[in-house]
Amino acid sequence: MAGAEIPGADEYDIDLSISDEEVARLLEVTPDDVDAADELTFAKNVFVPLTTACRYTCTYCTYFDPPGEASLLSPEEVRDIVQTGADAGCTEALFTFGDDPDDRYDRIHAQLADWGHDSIHEYLREVCEIALDEGLLPHSNPGDQTREQMATVADANASMGVMLETTADVDAHAGPRVKNPGQRLNTIRNAGELGVPFTTGLLVGIGEEWRDRAESLLAIRELHERYGHVQEVIVQNVVPNERSSYEQPSVETMRRVVAMARDCLPDEVSVQVPPNLSPTRELLDCGVDDLGGVSPVTDDHINPEYEWPALRELEDIADEAGVPLRERLPVYRRYLPAASGGEDRDVRRDEWVSGTIRDAIAADDEAGERYRNLL
Repeated sequence: MAGAEIPGADEYDIDLSISDEEVARLLEVTPDDVDAADELTFAKNVFVPLTTACRYTCTYCTYFDPPGEASLLSPEEVRDIVQTGADAGCTEALFTFGDDPDDRYDRIHAQLADWGHDSIHEYLREVCEIALDEGLLPHSNPGDQTREQMATVADANASMGVMLETTADVDAHAGPRVKNPGQRLNTIRNAGELGVPFTTGLLVGIGEEWRDRAESLLAIRELHERYGHVQEVIVQNVVPNERSSYEQPSVETMRRVVAMARDCLPDEVSVQVPPNLSPTRELLDCGVDDLGGVSPVTDDHINPEYEWPALRELEDIADEAGVPLRERLPVYRRYLPAASGGEDRDVRRDEWVSGTIRDAIAADDEAGERYRNLL
């Protein structure tokens, strides 16, 4: 399959060499073909929903508010949230907002201008620096990004991410502005070219077919093989909510997709399931090795009806699986230099994190000590 067959691929010059034979092989994978992981990891984070504005209107999403109702956190509000996270022992500040919100929302654009910013990415950089000042490592997930947008904030982040969701053209992405798989792949490619440790993933149950799931995983693998930057792939099931009537995929479906992900991806790429949304205990033997970011102090603002599990529950999940549970940083060890506690492995680049992030981890203060204790 050429990349041109993916919606939007031509527009972004996405060229992927996914063959029918690879797809067919992956579609034959079952949970019996993979092994359970020998440990589970998670990150302790504080969730910072920078704005509820988004240029898209995906039919399964409760995160966005319409123009005139969307909010934008002030620097003072951000500082209060990240201070609370730092006090609770978190290491990650997870910044989220909808794709290019200042492109569609005049009120958001005006507020940014009042605060001296030409774009939401300029403001994102400011709040990432606030998080670093308060002792947290930023991990930003601001949706689709051009190379220029990502470059504006990359060095102030330990890692970044965007969900691919699917390479298929699905009705769930329909609306006045259609979400474009080619644009998502372009964002993942931009991260690779800029050397940003990256998180992406699949959203299962939004109208995609089994072949689409296989092609999506193979697309992620090919981009990782080029750049070495994908640290984890989330396999997330859609959940019912006030805007969505999508049926949550069955446990059997999720077991098969997780197994496909584990079989498809290189060993160094973690397979993650969100424990507040997924039947986690029933997926662990399919190759899951990470439980993602879990917050002791803030809601999952993207799925507010689904509470994060407490640390005790994560420990119970790991105990039931008979494996240790290890807390991690938002950037994986292999992307850090050996001098900072990282693993000395070939990941295609000499440096993956900026001097700003390296200095934060090496700092002779409480936050630096907390970071290093997780390496």
